[in-house]
Amino acid sequence: MSESDPVSIPATVVSLTTSFRLVPSAAVPVIIDCVLASTGLAPSSLFKSLLDAFSNLTKDLLKDGNAKLESDCSSYIMSYTTALCCLIKNPGTEANALQSFIWRGFLPLLKIINTNNHELINQMAELLCDVVVENHKWELIEATLVPFSLRAMGLSMGLLQSEELAIYQWSRDSFIQRLNNESSDRNVDQFVTLLESGSVPLSTACHILTSLVVAALKSCQAIESAEQLRAVGWHSAENFARNVLLALSDMAVRMLSQCPEHRSCASRLLLPCIFRALDALSSFEVSVHGLTFIFTRDYFLRKIWKCCSSLFSHGPLERQEAYWILSLYLPHFFHSEGCENVAVQNGADDFDIREEQLFWDEMRRGLVDKDALVRKQSLHILKISLGHYSCKLSEESQGCTVVSDTNAGDKNGSMAHGMTKRGQWAEKEAKSLGVGQICNSSEPFLNCQQRWAAFLLLYEMLEEYGAHLVEAAWTHQISLLLQFSWTPDSNMDHVGRGVYQFQMEALEGIFSWLAVLWERGFCHENPQVRCLIMQSFLGINWENNGNCAKLVPESFILGPFIQGLNDAVHHKDFGLKGVYSSETIKGASKFLCQFSSYFSSRERVAFICSLASVAKHDSFGRAGLMALAVCIASAACGTETHCDGEDQWCEASSRNTVQVEFAQENLLQNRSADLLDALRIVLERSKQHFNANYRLRVSEKVLEAASSVMFTYDVPLDLLLHFISSVPREFTDYGGMLRQKVQQWFYGSSAKSCSSNPFSLELQDFKNLCDFPQRFIRHHHSPGSFISFDDDDLDAWGFEAQRWARVFFLIVTEDCHLEPMFTVCLPNLFLQNYGINICTGKSDVDWVPLKFLILILSLVQELQIGQEKSTYYTADVRMETEASMTTILDHLSAPTNYTVFEKFTGPFIHILEELVSFTKLACSIFWSSPKINDVILPSSIKGKLGGPSQRRLASSTATSVLQAILSVKTVASISSWCAHLKNDVSLDAAFTFLWNFSWKVISSPVYDSETGAEIHLAAYEVLVPVLKALCTAFCPLAFDMIMTHNKSAITNGGDKPLLDPLVLNFLQNINDLLAVGVLARSRRAVLMNWKWLCLDSLLSIPYYIIENGVCLGSTFPFFSDAALKSVFVDLVESLENAGESSVLPILRSVRLVLGLFCSGRMRMFVSSCDGVDTQMMLQLVHSSWILHVSCNKRRVAPIAALLSSVLHSSLFGDLNMHRTGNTEQGPLKWFIERILDEGLKSPRTIRLAALHLTGLWLLYPKTIKYYVKELKLLSLYGSVAFDEDFEAELTENHDARKEVSLLAKSPDPELAEAFINTEMYARVSVAVLFYKLADLADMLKIVKESEDAQAALDSGKLFLLELLDSAINDKDLAKELYKKYSAIHRRKVRAWQMICVLSRFVDEDIVQQVTSSLHICLCRNNLPAVRQYLETFAIQIYLAFPSLAGEQLISIFHDYNMRPQALSSYVFIASHVILHANEASVQLKHLVELLPPMIPFLTSHHHSLRAFTQLLVYQVLYKLMPAFDPSNSDDMPLEKKCFMDLKSYLTENYDCVRLRASMEAIFDAFDPNYSATPNGIFTARNEELDFECVPKSLMEQVITFLNDAREDLRYSMAKDVMTIKNESLTAGETFKDVESSAKADEERLFAQISKDAYLDFQKKVTLHKHERQDTDGTTSMVNAEFCKSLLEIEKEDELLNSMVQSRITAMERIRESRQSFILVASLLDRIPNLAGLARTCEVFKAGGLAVADASIVNDKQFQLISVTAEKWVPLIEVPVHSMKVYLEKKKREGFSILGLEQTANSVPLDKYSFPTKTVLVLGHEKEGIPVDIIHILDACIEIPQLGVIRSLNVHVSGAIALWEYTRQQRCKQY
Repeated sequence: MSESDPVSIPATVVSLTTSFRLVPSAAVPVIIDCVLASTGLAPSSLFKSLLDAFSNLTKDLLKDGNAKLESDCSSYIMSYTTALCCLIKNPGTEANALQSFIWRGFLPLLKIINTNNHELINQMAELLCDVVVENHKWELIEATLVPFSLRAMGLSMGLLQSEELAIYQWSRDSFIQRLNNESSDRNVDQFVTLLESGSVPLSTACHILTSLVVAALKSCQAIESAEQLRAVGWHSAENFARNVLLALSDMAVRMLSQCPEHRSCASRLLLPCIFRALDALSSFEVSVHGLTFIFTRDYFLRKIWKCCSSLFSHGPLERQEAYWILSLYLPHFFHSEGCENVAVQNGADDFDIREEQLFWDEMRRGLVDKDALVRKQSLHILKISLGHYSCKLSEESQGCTVVSDTNAGDKNGSMAHGMTKRGQWAEKEAKSLGVGQICNSSEPFLNCQQRWAAFLLLYEMLEEYGAHLVEAAWTHQISLLLQFSWTPDSNMDHVGRGVYQFQMEALEGIFSWLAVLWERGFCHENPQVRCLIMQSFLGINWENNGNCAKLVPESFILGPFIQGLNDAVHHKDFGLKGVYSSETIKGASKFLCQFSSYFSSRERVAFICSLASVAKHDSFGRAGLMALAVCIASAACGTETHCDGEDQWCEASSRNTVQVEFAQENLLQNRSADLLDALRIVLERSKQHFNANYRLRVSEKVLEAASSVMFTYDVPLDLLLHFISSVPREFTDYGGMLRQKVQQWFYGSSAKSCSSNPFSLELQDFKNLCDFPQRFIRHHHSPGSFISFDDDDLDAWGFEAQRWARVFFLIVTEDCHLEPMFTVCLPNLFLQNYGINICTGKSDVDWVPLKFLILILSLVQELQIGQEKSTYYTADVRMETEASMTTILDHLSAPTNYTVFEKFTGPFIHILEELVSFTKLACSIFWSSPKINDVILPSSIKGKLGGPSQRRLASSTATSVLQAILSVKTVASISSWCAHLKNDVSLDAAFTFLWNFSWKVISSPVYDSETGAEIHLAAYEVLVPVLKALCTAFCPLAFDMIMTHNKSAITNGGDKPLLDPLVLNFLQNINDLLAVGVLARSRRAVLMNWKWLCLDSLLSIPYYIIENGVCLGSTFPFFSDAALKSVFVDLVESLENAGESSVLPILRSVRLVLGLFCSGRMRMFVSSCDGVDTQMMLQLVHSSWILHVSCNKRRVAPIAALLSSVLHSSLFGDLNMHRTGNTEQGPLKWFIERILDEGLKSPRTIRLAALHLTGLWLLYPKTIKYYVKELKLLSLYGSVAFDEDFEAELTENHDARKEVSLLAKSPDPELAEAFINTEMYARVSVAVLFYKLADLADMLKIVKESEDAQAALDSGKLFLLELLDSAINDKDLAKELYKKYSAIHRRKVRAWQMICVLSRFVDEDIVQQVTSSLHICLCRNNLPAVRQYLETFAIQIYLAFPSLAGEQLISIFHDYNMRPQALSSYVFIASHVILHANEASVQLKHLVELLPPMIPFLTSHHHSLRAFTQLLVYQVLYKLMPAFDPSNSDDMPLEKKCFMDLKSYLTENYDCVRLRASMEAIFDAFDPNYSATPNGIFTARNEELDFECVPKSLMEQVITFLNDAREDLRYSMAKDVMTIKNESLTAGETFKDVESSAKADEERLFAQISKDAYLDFQKKVTLHKHERQDTDGTTSMVNAEFCKSLLEIEKEDELLNSMVQSRITAMERIRESRQSFILVASLLDRIPNLAGLARTCEVFKAGGLAVADASIVNDKQFQLISVTAEKWVPLIEVPVHSMKVYLEKKKREGFSILGLEQTANSVPLDKYSFPTKTVLVLGHEKEGIPVDIIHILDACIEIPQLGVIRSLNVHVSGAIALWEYTRQQRCKQY
């Protein structure tokens, strides 16, 4: 075939393209050679044809912009490309073939290849590189492919052209210009078309260029001689590599600052290639446009490091990218150094990344990152950077040798003898971890290399291993590191050393890396590790080891350390018994005191500010916040300072010395705001925790810190007031625990000021406080201008004035402190001038009257609070006997309490008349024209949806209304307060004004406009304080005024009750205002709130008259029956929809109305009262119940108010309110039943209900019979143990305290106070109730016809029988199998505790029924905690009825088949009945009757009964039998001799003495009479036990003693056996002999067991000799029937023997089929894990599963998961304390003891060959295998793990290990 044949070439091309789809690329070169040889075609022709076809193929694919090559086309394209490259390499192909291939084939192909098809791209790159290398076409590639690829990379970053000095110009114009000069027009057109079609993908372009660079470098390295260099044109390849390397380096640097895709391409594709190239080309010259550049490795590395530095601060993804770059960078950097044999330090211009401090800082940051991947990357980079450095250090430390184990043992031998077993194991484990290999035998301390090794070992321990391994490594390694830092010579001078040398050679560097370990330890997943690291850090003796404390990084303390203290695991005892501290907090305080002692004054303040600011950004738990407060105080109050220039500690004389330093330097001038703000945040955060003692402790520490670093006069007054107001008020008011501390802060500052400044105390300390009023009221405005303000302004001004008033009265302790205030300000300049001006209208333009009123109102409010607190705490303190409280009493008794009040009374009365005049003028807004037009209101004051209701008034009107409101409030407050202190005639005018104001508001007409209604609403708002003041200060003047108003209001001349017109007009006016309908919905709710508050005050007037003892001269009714019923109906109808703010006033009003209706002493205020009927109460209880269930928040005050209102004490005695018929519930019964049922979900509801109801039941015992079910519920109730919110509300909320005080009084106030906030209070209150009822019932012995006493007795009997019936028949209370501390256990304890209290109600008519029930319960199985109450109850019965003791107990003792547990109880009962008999004759009778039957139990086979009887019989004999006199032994009766000898034995026997010694405390504490009282049950207990107040019983103590003795005996026996065995072994005996001997013993034992199994059944009947003689002599007994029976028996025996034999054979076969694998899971306590392991063991036929408690198989959850596996797998009970004995036993039996645990010497599971006889120990779910078990193990195995999570579920781990054992055994069989 000729070349010119036009048909043959296309046909060949078609044939070849078809073949490319069928053959692999490796076969293509052979095919091409065959085609060329067979067809005779020229290579150029064939290449052109194939390229044209290939070009058409790529064009078709390029037409679809989204087209990408599929995976099935990859082989076809690869074969096609291989053919083209093969032809290019053919010598017959044209020279420009490669260029054509690049433009027309290669580049278009790269555009359509999927970037994820890495295999195809690699193959394409290899083909191209092969062609270029073979044909030496480097210049061509530089002119075509390189610029094109660089252009693709540049365009992806948004670059349109290259830089002017770039080696390769890749802009579009430069490409076209170059092609015009070198190529044909066709090539130019092709290139333009290629450019227009898009660029190559970024990753593809990077891959191609890096492949070409690598190929060029390889081609250079493959040349061996200079001749070859010249022959092959090596210089072009080298130039290509240099030029492209320079271009790629620039691109890589640019790409690292771009998006993640660019960074990924740069780090994954470009940088590996560049770094490898730099190994060969560390520096070279490049000529660019006639200029020569020198490219060096250092230059590029500096740029890369700059990029990494920038990436560190961008984000987590960028940081990971930077770490990846460093991991690439460092190995090549060290490798190149080694190749060049040049030290890093030699060249001044050499770049060493380890000399960059940022590198080490970032490594430390990465090692403690939360992301595990980042930590791994950081550790990898650190190891790389230290690898090269350690090699060089090894040359410096050639004298370092490894300490052998022998030497180490000699060195520490003395210490090893004193170590515990755990410490010895830790020592051994530490050596196995390599700890002993980093000691230097010639130097006392570690060198740098050893310290780095210690650091890496510790860090890897924290990352990879369990708690016990961390402990073993940490204890040794950290001591070595710190030992170096503690030495006097360790403070080395690191000047002149490199940064990387500084890391582990200077103390500062060492502690920076120690901080990494500490921080990682504080964040460890295992709580044991966290505790270990924290204890290790705080356990360092900072005081005695130089200045190490100051070397701890401050950032570590402010961050990880404080966060570590916030971990609750470090404060396990925090809050117990009211102690809000822990050992960790104490250690942290000590360290912070030491750390801050090095600071200068300025540094200390800055550090404290930073430390306190942590609370702004992080949330803290209770213990964490307390730790922070203590640390702040310690840092501020540290009394130790370090003297510069001396290595010694000096102690400051006092805190004043430190304060003088602060005052002299005047440091807090600038930072006081930040510091106080930060401390205030700590105080605010403490308020989130409700416990008052906790908040007190935090506040105390914060105040301690503030007073230590600043003086009060150094702080701006506003900041100081704001800070002190943040302290909880209860701590700074009168009697507050911090009041004196705050005062000392002020007085200490004043005293220091007086000593250092010429100013007097008056001017220095109180000047700012005394000047505050004048500054406060000033408000500069232009004359004639109108000042507008709103509620927000008033609130802000009010808070400011309240803060000032609080601080002012806080620091006033003596009369002299008031002089500056009254001499300078109040009377002369302030109260008189401003008070007169405010009412005459002559006020200046520079002050606001409203602010004056606010200030006066704040003073009055503070005085009222002070008076209340002073009265309360003075009365309370007088009842205390402690010295500290006596001090407070002395303080409170100072003139402050009353002198302050008296001094303010005069000035207030002096200005009151003027204030009234001003108020009358201000109130004119309320009586303005009825035609008040509405205005268009701004949207901002039209109300906020979901927010506080805003006044819907214009700005000017709102200002006037607010001024009127505030002025009336001020007058009412001053009048009310002054009236309580002084009866002054000048107050009459004020009260007259207030009464007139009230009548006028109530009688004023209702407006039909919204503005008018809003003004009327404001009038009712101010009516609330007015009526409050009037009712609390009710006097005869008020009575006369009411009479006068009534006469003017009543036109018909009739007499009405005094307050009827006022109340009825008030309600009618409110209803009319609502009926108008102009008020918005939110404003109507506000009106209703004012309505109930006003009604509360009106209804309270009669009560205040009686309370204040007001004499009215004559008796007049205040209310009519009809008016009160109208009010009652209105209240009941409003209850269901009451708002949260209206609940309390409504309920108080209900209580007042019911009191007026039903209370005897209040009925004189009501005319013709009919009382409350059942129907009215039904409506009330239904509405109240709806209110209660609809309230989401269970606040103390509303709940208490609800109980005291609905369950009113005056109504509770009416039996019709409890039962209206034989079966119908009364209203109170209905309500109580529901409130208690709902109370099960609300602890505080049921506690308050129990408090109130028990008080009512004690008042009315007749009602108890209706509430037996409820009493039983309260007796068995239990919930959360502590409600901190409840205690906080009682402490802080005045309404809560008041409402709780109005509940019925508790029968026992002391117990109520002790238990009111515990889950036990409900049953405590019931127990106290019945104990008091029993006292009442005892009155029947004196007063025979007392109805209350008889009702008390009957109710006690009824409740007792009900509880006994429940104890017998209730499903839970009658259950015999239950777990300790379970819900059933708790219910049983509660029931029998109550039954013990009810023992006093047992009477002759029910005693037989009671004892019958008691014996049933005693014979049942119960835990000792329950049984001790049964015993106490029985003792009470038999002591009360002595005749029953002998009658019932003797027959019980003679029942020898009774359970030992029941017999033990009866022995206990009989013993105490004997010991505590009331009369001597009765005691003697009991002794004679009951002691002899107990004696046989001394020989009982049951160990606990035997020991129990020994104890009790000894007590009886010791106390009732006289001392033995040997001289009279002959005349002594036999039985007495026996008892005397028994007494002597029990007295002198060693074991009996031991047993008795452990029980003495229990014997002494038990008193059967006291143990049946509420105090004995709920308070006489071990404070360490919190389980239902149950003390440890005698039986529990006996069992514990016997178990301990048995364990000691087992240990002693095992030890003796081992000793005997060791002595019996000869020196020449081999292990095989021992094994064979053990095997023979096992076979003999099994044979004996089999033999015994046969002997269990009698084979035939064999008559005895005398029986055979009788048979021979009596022929009548020998008959056929008897013989036949014998034969049948023998046949049955043979059949039974065969069955037994077959069963034994089957069991043996099953036993032999099981694997010799025992899984020990005694350390596990989670039922799902144990059940799953049982199932797994059965599936793989394990030889046994050892568990701590075999009774777990009865658990339903276990049975559900195990699916009957427990019936087939052998379960072995091995308690945790017996594990060591069991494992040692198995080891003697030939088993290998393995542990599944991660240790330093653990063998991977897949590499371990299991022995046939294996015992595998599984560790605890969290802590793993304890260290005392690990040293018994023969080996430890671990499951290889590849993921990030480093643990598996223990069930899964055990299953994997068991399967691996099974797999290996199966492989051995086959």
